Amino acid sequence: MGRWRDGRGTLRVPRVREGAAPPGGGREAAGPRGDHPGAPARSELEVPLEIAASYRARSRGLLGRTGIAGALLLSPASGVHTFRMRFAIDVAYLDRELTVIAVRTMRPGRLGLPRPRARHVLEAEAGAMERWGLRPGVRVSIGSPAGRGTPATAGGSSP
Repeated sequence: MGRWRDGRGTLRVPRVREGAAPPGGGREAAGPRGDHPGAPARSELEVPLEIAASYRARSRGLLGRTGIAGALLLSPASGVHTFRMRFAIDVAYLDRELTVIAVRTMRPGRLGLPRPRARHVLEAEAGAMERWGLRPGVRVSIGSPAGRGTPATAGGSSP
């Protein structure tokens, strides 16, 4: 498998349409995507994504910014801090398969504990992940921005 590269992409968060069962409901008997006739109708929310894979980009992260439109993916990473940050952030820890392990909101000046199974970390403005429906157990995917050719993440997730 290849490694992530710095750049831009799209974070795809699976969503369940209004009135349908919550994610995971009825999936046991379904295929890997829950696409049997009785499965809830699913769609994806697409969020603008910045990818920070180099040491320099990961170190810089969201420092010095006053906000972010979308999310920032730090890879590889298992923990973050908010020292010298200007705003509160949501942090989602992801495993190798891009499944959310935990989601936390961190105020400026805090040190987040590293998560042993985490391989990637998503950062966004506080409250964004709740609006997107990002919670433990949700598996996200990464793609190229609409109409932009190949994603900055050609080759898949990091080892």
